[in-house]
Amino acid sequence: MESAPPTDPRTTSDQVIRFPDPRLRRTAKPIPVEDMTPELIARAQGLFPLMYEENGIGLAAPQVGWNVRLFVINLSGEPEDELILLNPVVEEESGGTWRAEEGCLSVPKIYGKVTRNRRIRMVGWNLEGEEIEVEAEGMVARCLLHEHDHLDGILFIDRLSAVKKQAIRRKLRALEEDYADANAS
Repeated sequence: MESAPPTDPRTTSDQVIRFPDPRLRRTAKPIPVEDMTPELIARAQGLFPLMYEENGIGLAAPQVGWNVRLFVINLSGEPEDELILLNPVVEEESGGTWRAEEGCLSVPKIYGKVTRNRRIRMVGWNLEGEEIEVEAEGMVARCLLHEHDHLDGILFIDRLSAVKKQAIRRKLRALEEDYADANAS
């Protein structure tokens, strides 16, 4: 008899919410450092197993209906590369721009090219209540900016070209219909 794989102790009951859920469009609220409770820390850490389960590289708190300025990223999937940022602020964008394809766990099966800066410097807080600065470029910078957008109610589809928005209109309408059906009284 095979034994079940060990479960991640950080597992959360949160679920990724999908477009067009209005909670994705809210501006998230800052987390006062003095509110850094064991419950908040556990919930933040619980975003990683959910992100991995969904095959993502980043997940923002608003994507699970938690209206706080917090996100997690890990592009490699290795535990030592996990990053949690609370109350992040983009301090600098540089290096010119580049277009690359993005997707989103909250907008499933839709992809499109988004223009973003190549390099950024972001400042935020870690779960120990310490201010940290992250300098990143390439895909890490892109991921940080994508997740930061979620904190301001911005989805990657908002940054697509007019032509691409037209091309995905039917897929978005299907997501809207699924949402309406799931939330019908």
